[in-house]
Amino acid sequence: MIIFGTKGYIYQLAILTLVCGQCGNPSAHTLRKRVSKFTLFFVPLFPYSTKHYTQCTFCGVEHQVPNEQAEQLLAQSATQAQQGVGQQHGANPFAQGGQGGQQGGGNPFSQGGQGQQPGQGGNPYQR
Repeated sequence: MIIFGTKGYIYQLAILTLVCGQCGNPSAHTLRKRVSKFTLFFVPLFPYSTKHYTQCTFCGVEHQVPNEQAEQLLAQSATQAQQGVGQQHGANPFAQGGQGGQQGGGNPFSQGGQGQQPGQGGNPYQR
């Protein structure tokens, strides 16, 4: 007896900010690749179908994307990630002072050595 079948795999490639064609909101969209593989005795042997989809995180609608456009979107997300890393470079936006954050701003929940006593603002759960 020979046991054969198929198995589907979903790979999340990127998260992009796009305007949804269904709801019209500028929201995050996940770029996913669905690969269907032929299996023999529950062992995946070779892929026979590969499709790319984007899914809106706001309304949940999925759109199939041609392979060429999926490659362009993936390259676009890589350049956006490189630009974002170059600007941030490990800076903490909630840091008190010096490091890439706001001067005097920072995390509203940290007392940061300001010498406040419990009950005088700051974090009510910290003693």
